[in-house]
Amino acid sequence: MDERGTPVVVVGIGADGWDGLSAAAREAIAGADVLLGSGRQLDLVAGHARGERVVWPSPLVPALPGIVERHAGRRVCALASGDPMFFGLGATLARMLGPERLRVLPHPSSVSLACARLGWALDGVEVVSVVGRPPSRLRRVLAPGRRVLVLSSGADSPRQIASLLAVDGYGPSRLTVLEQLGGPAERRLEGTAADWPHPPGDPLNVVAVACRAAPGTRSLGEVPGLPDDAYDHDGQLTKREVRAVTLAHLAPRPGQLLWDVGAGAGSIAIEWMRAHPSCRAVAIESDPGRAAGIAANADALGVPGLQVVTGRAPAALAGLPVPDTIFIGGGVTREGVLEACWDALPAGGRLVANAVTLEAEAVLAAGYARWGGSLVRVAVQRASPVGGFTGWRPAMPVTIWTVEK
Repeated sequence: MDERGTPVVVVGIGADGWDGLSAAAREAIAGADVLLGSGRQLDLVAGHARGERVVWPSPLVPALPGIVERHAGRRVCALASGDPMFFGLGATLARMLGPERLRVLPHPSSVSLACARLGWALDGVEVVSVVGRPPSRLRRVLAPGRRVLVLSSGADSPRQIASLLAVDGYGPSRLTVLEQLGGPAERRLEGTAADWPHPPGDPLNVVAVACRAAPGTRSLGEVPGLPDDAYDHDGQLTKREVRAVTLAHLAPRPGQLLWDVGAGAGSIAIEWMRAHPSCRAVAIESDPGRAAGIAANADALGVPGLQVVTGRAPAALAGLPVPDTIFIGGGVTREGVLEACWDALPAGGRLVANAVTLEAEAVLAAGYARWGGSLVRVAVQRASPVGGFTGWRPAMPVTIWTVEK
């Protein structure tokens, strides 16, 4: 609430404008001293509001604190598309101001309207937003038979999505573009990704994807341990079986942040982020070529939000956001790395480190003696030709140290 105890009212509005609003939403708009919104949203209620009209600046989020402060003590109403708490302005304001300073009056979300039009169960769809985000985020959820709703960033989004699907082997997928949902100009366009026939249309659209893979397209699983050849790498890669065990020890949880120190190809950070759309990670890698490869791998595997830091630990760790969990995959023998990582962890944070050499094992053993935790050794053997027969070839065993602070 502002200094007079008046909450900022956030009103969800659809393409149907004033006619689709509840009585409470209409009252909030009509009684506002200041009405905030995009030009399109403000036009939808033109003639019904007497307060000062303020068009959102771009970029919006950095300007929000100043806008709210500027109008403190006045009745402020902010317009948001659909349900303000679903990928919307309401959630942003709640984080910034605190929920006690808001009154939210939602409208049906574009996702709810899209499912109603398509006959899709709302709890059976994946939702991906590409508003201000790369379309490659869609790759994380692609699988045969999956239904996906993509919150579009503009008129060209359907074409971009169709192109990505075709490149990734999902050209046969059925696309339905729903424009101006709920409004008088609502329109529906259909086609397949491989031969999407429609030019850019209305920028206010949702793209529905019924995933279908072309023959021979490989579908990646959602559990840790993607195939090694899913990554472009120069050999500096935590191998599949060890990676799966390592991720089990890291135990990713929604919303948590991982530091992947000595990231190599970035596989640990990438699979951490694939565990849940809200998981975040920073990959720290000293080799510039490998760092560029991490970014490319993250984009190809649907987590383009992975932050890549090119630099050598421990110096490269300075100034990074506080992690919930740290993985040390390389550089654990370098002076000061283990101590810097331990110091960076908050109470309750988790550290996992892998070692394949005696020198690295000695560092882990010393850490185990000092801080406790658990030590596990993982040995993997793979079948391979031995003359005309088949035998087992052992990979180097890996020691995994896990500890909570």
